[in-house]
Amino acid sequence: MSPDPVQLLRLRVLAEADSCALQRVLERFLNLNILPRRVVAEFGTGNNLHIQVDIAGVSEQRLSLIAAKIEQVPCVLRAFWSRC
Repeated sequence: MSPDPVQLLRLRVLAEADSCALQRVLERFLNLNILPRRVVAEFGTGNNLHIQVDIAGVSEQRLSLIAAKIEQVPCVLRAFWSRC
């Protein structure tokens, strides 16, 4: 089953306030030649970085694999996705 091209999925990442955290999250998409529709990153309380990446045209299964890989990054505390 091919992904619905208009389906928008949102990846949310909680990371330590590391200078490379945003780069490490985005490089996963770069390596797969996936261009996010929107990226938002902001510092939260507790010295954490909140990253939100909106993706279209990617299956839920593939985004689950991407989120699992991102969670392996040492500065990442949590990564999960949801439908928008």
